Amino acid sequence: MSPTRKTILVTGGAGYIGSHAVLALKRAGYEVVILDNLVYGHKDLVEKVLQVELVVGDTSDRPLLDDLFARHEIAAVMHFSAYAYVGESVTDPAKYYRNNVYGTLTLLEAMEAASVKKFVFSSTCATYGVPSVVPIPEDLPQNPINPYGATKLMVERILSDFDVAYGLKSVRFRYFNAAGADPSGLLGEDHNPETHLIPLVLLTALGKRKSISIFGTDYPTNDGTCVRDYIHVSDLADAHVLGLEYLINGGDSNFFNLGNGSGFSVKEVIETARQVTGCDIPVEEKERRAGDPPALIGSAEKARTILGWNPQYSNLDDIISHAWKWHQFRHG
Repeated sequence: MSPTRKTILVTGGAGYIGSHAVLALKRAGYEVVILDNLVYGHKDLVEKVLQVELVVGDTSDRPLLDDLFARHEIAAVMHFSAYAYVGESVTDPAKYYRNNVYGTLTLLEAMEAASVKKFVFSSTCATYGVPSVVPIPEDLPQNPINPYGATKLMVERILSDFDVAYGLKSVRFRYFNAAGADPSGLLGEDHNPETHLIPLVLLTALGKRKSISIFGTDYPTNDGTCVRDYIHVSDLADAHVLGLEYLINGGDSNFFNLGNGSGFSVKEVIETARQVTGCDIPVEEKERRAGDPPALIGSAEKARTILGWNPQYSNLDDIISHAWKWHQFRHG
């Protein structure tokens, strides 16, 4: 690629996973422009840590997108902009279809008009629904059980059709549970509202919450609590750079799970957090939540084989230690 075509547009680059991808892109030598509406993104982290151009706006704003592509020699797009609260997607599906599907379609149409043909997409294991096989392979039928998962699957279908019709090549990453923070402690997870287990546990350790709730202790798992596949956010970010370079080097459209291939239970996460923080973390045991599968674990052998992806932080101690460093910096 020529030097003038090394700029990557990262939508949602002020958010949790997107900001770590921006950092990984910078470390790999790419120029980056972020498009983020700042509904959930953090302007201060872009300015202080990432130090790249931030365009505040929405992926459904076609004139803004056309201007962006006209002003920059964009080589590819990494797309993280999405609403991602499963419960909210059930109660307000219109919001999710409008943003996650229509916003992405508008972005893809602007890319096609600008002859930008490479797209790295943030999808989700929620497209699989309740799995019949664990660890989950990529060829498992996709059958989402909530509108959030359905919107991501809809975009995957659109990408397949855009490849056939327009030659747009894409890599689709189906994440499991993103966790942790950049080892520097300067970037990490900061959602409002926060719904993810590890930050909720650490906020409890900091005294920002009275206790952490365990929803269900009678699942068919080793200790009765749900098991999830936690993947370090920096490893996720590295996979996105590898996916981008796979496309730049002529790779065909493809899809990959991103997970560790092993799981940790809710109780294991809490106990590890106690050890890492040295804090007592009070627990409340509650009834199961509807729709929580006992175990969600992904097979990522395809990403390892084709992309050469090799996660560096698969140990739960590392994931929680890095997250703790960030939470002390951000909320301590």
